[in-house]
Amino acid sequence: MTWLNLIVLAVVQGITEFLPISSSAHLILVPCLADWPDQGLDMDIALHVGTLGAVMLYFWRDIWQMLAGLWAALRMRRSPGAKLALHIVVGTIPVVAAGLLAKDMVETMARSILVLGWTTLGFGILLHIADRIGLTVRRIEHMGLPDALVIGIAQAIALIPGTSRSGITMTAARLLGYERGEAARFSMLLSIPTIVAAGTLAGLDIYRLDQPVLTTAALYAAGFSFLTALVAIAVLMHWLKRASFAPFALYRLILGAALLAAAYGYIPGFDRCLG
Repeated sequence: MTWLNLIVLAVVQGITEFLPISSSAHLILVPCLADWPDQGLDMDIALHVGTLGAVMLYFWRDIWQMLAGLWAALRMRRSPGAKLALHIVVGTIPVVAAGLLAKDMVETMARSILVLGWTTLGFGILLHIADRIGLTVRRIEHMGLPDALVIGIAQAIALIPGTSRSGITMTAARLLGYERGEAARFSMLLSIPTIVAAGTLAGLDIYRLDQPVLTTAALYAAGFSFLTALVAIAVLMHWLKRASFAPFALYRLILGAALLAAAYGYIPGFDRCLG
């Protein structure tokens, strides 16, 4: 990989991982459209490690609260931190189960521009509807186990490429009446065990293939994705204090329509991207 390849992929991953626009779709499209070689599993892990570090740094207070809550739970004491940790665990179970059961199917459809087009467009419309009709009266402190499970099931749907893990979980939270900032906050906290699990599985694949995991390029990729993800999270959380998800939904509509036009042959030059 050239430095240009590395920087572009890291910036794209960092920006799109936590915005509701699908990082998987962009990571597939960028090398495809630029006619670059596939970055490989080790680079994918490095990019996700960078974004994982960013979300953990930004939400370090919540993470500390959960750790303290778990310690309190071991001593049979209730706390908001333990409750939040339990909700994160419950919300993670569906995606882990679905990932183990549907791994082969997801990999088969992963590079299909047609799938990316329909999921980008369809879930963009759903995001807009949820944001328009959802109440803004609930915070994470009001969450119960049923809500955590519903959001977790939504996260499992994001295994379909182009759905957007952050987008579908924020959509579910908005439909349940959570404030926009709170929907984004829970979605990002929920990403931590999900990214760890996905990275672990990918790391095992690399180990079985006897490929190197840590390279200088991978370390730089992790650093670039960390910085851009940190900025993207801060910008999103600031934006949602005073505005809606409308720009992200509109972007998805435009991108989804363009992908479908390419998939159905209305835009030439996409032959190498069709799967």
